[in-house]
Amino acid sequence: MSRTITAFDFLAPGQKPASLSGICALFGDERFLRQLVLAKLVKLVTDSSGDDLYTKVDVSERPIAWRDIADELSTANLFGGGGARLVVLESADSWVSAHRAELEDWAAKSKPQGLLVLVVDEWPSNTRLYKAMDQSHLQVDCRLPQKAVGKNKVTDEGAICRWVVERAKSVYGIGLSQHASEKLLELTGPSMGMLDQDLAKLSLLAGGDGRVGVELVESAVGGWRAQSNWDLIDAALEGRAADAISQLEKLLHSGEHPLAIFGSLSWSLRRFAQAARHYQDAEDSGRRIQLREALTEAGFKEWPQGAMQKAEQRLIALGRKRAIALGQWLLEIDASLKGSHSHEDRARLLLESLFVRMARQNSAGSPARS
Repeated sequence: MSRTITAFDFLAPGQKPASLSGICALFGDERFLRQLVLAKLVKLVTDSSGDDLYTKVDVSERPIAWRDIADELSTANLFGGGGARLVVLESADSWVSAHRAELEDWAAKSKPQGLLVLVVDEWPSNTRLYKAMDQSHLQVDCRLPQKAVGKNKVTDEGAICRWVVERAKSVYGIGLSQHASEKLLELTGPSMGMLDQDLAKLSLLAGGDGRVGVELVESAVGGWRAQSNWDLIDAALEGRAADAISQLEKLLHSGEHPLAIFGSLSWSLRRFAQAARHYQDAEDSGRRIQLREALTEAGFKEWPQGAMQKAEQRLIALGRKRAIALGQWLLEIDASLKGSHSHEDRARLLLESLFVRMARQNSAGSPARS
């Protein structure tokens, strides 16, 4: 039986791992989900959220030898009354690569001492370590939830909306309608940390009954910055690079960070790339489908009224070649923002370059047609 679960499943009320010893991997790039999962793990192991009851090391800044980790795990827990010793290694991707053999041996132990938590961005499923842990240790997938649409996987917006509604109720004591959660996701994008911040804001503005509707979400979370984001996205999709760069300038001057702008931008653009890919896949297999069908498979909805028609117009304006290439462009930018272009000035240049690449004059491709 697989011991790999999603962060949403792990965080569900009443969910508790069968064992709290050995190795646990928290993998994926959604940092807020990793923080929530780690906080729950700490509480389950130590029966407290106190940082002084476990060892936490950022091994990207402070390299640590395996023997020191093994010694720490084998040391009796002075505070937990015999409970498992907890060691958390953050930013552990390179450390795992360097100590994979030792980790495989530790994972193979029938009764390993303590709990070693590895917090990583990447956790390939084709490694021996992953396969061993999938059978006898805990692995928590802290990426955005995905669902299959045809041959492709897309972000599961429905799962995110359900999480938003549940967290609004359990943490902030407010009731979001389904449409309100969809509007919040539309305005904020699939950034779990930002969604949580907006829920905190809405909890302060909700009326006595604690209900939050679309109107409150639009007024509290929307406003000038949200409109500027949408103006930027419109300009980019229509190939108006100068207008998109102008909107980017306004957002940056208002205090928005390029990484936050890219999060909202990429979520919107990626769905158009997915729709173009669905359309191309159908054509390659000898099927003729309408643009509306491809957009629906990519997660677009006819809400509010007229949204689907607007999406069709945007996809036609973008053009087939650019729409299909857009997915790869976004992946390249995401990787650069996490590495060589993490500084604000360099991140800004990446976004400006994207708008230029999306401009009509830079594509010889004909528009996608229904």
